[in-house]
Amino acid sequence: MDKPSLNVATYQKAKQGNYFCGDSYIYNETDDNFICALADGLGSGELAKDASEAVMKVIEENPDATIRYLVEQCNRVLSGKRGVVLGILRIDKKEKAYAYSSIGNIGIVIVDAAGTKSRNIPLPGYLAGYPRDLRVKRGTLEEGMRFLVFSDGVDERKLSKLFYRAKTVQDLIDQYDLEFGQSRSDDTTLIAMEYN
Repeated sequence: MDKPSLNVATYQKAKQGNYFCGDSYIYNETDDNFICALADGLGSGELAKDASEAVMKVIEENPDATIRYLVEQCNRVLSGKRGVVLGILRIDKKEKAYAYSSIGNIGIVIVDAAGTKSRNIPLPGYLAGYPRDLRVKRGTLEEGMRFLVFSDGVDERKLSKLFYRAKTVQDLIDQYDLEFGQSRSDDTTLIAMEYN
């Protein structure tokens, strides 16, 4: 693979007072695809971390799979574990397209090259080993697009204020940490990506 097609910057901190963060994420780029996923284990602490890590392992082992297949497999490994909320963003570099889906309170925001922002409406509920409805949204990939995937520890209104000021995705993460990193009432994960 040549140089990566996406610049990625991440921020993650456990809820204040907790050692374990119940959020887990992964991003992976192959020659054909890019995938980013974020799971937030229900509750907090070690059991939440265990559930969210089990889901990330499934996604890591299937980097070129469809979102629908990944959700089915993630659901399967959660049988007998604590549940998770999950967001997945998948970019098909050859087709110049992206797709995303979210179950529970994982936010996904897409900002096109012109600066127009669109936000997903996640399906309510969570994954916990039983069948789930799924809604997958699709769009056309453009150079300069930015994607944000974040857990419910991120205040989207605060994030939006920083978004248009930040020159790069790393700049956005640095500003978020500086301005809001000290007050965490929940596990907090923010992944910012830019397609170049």
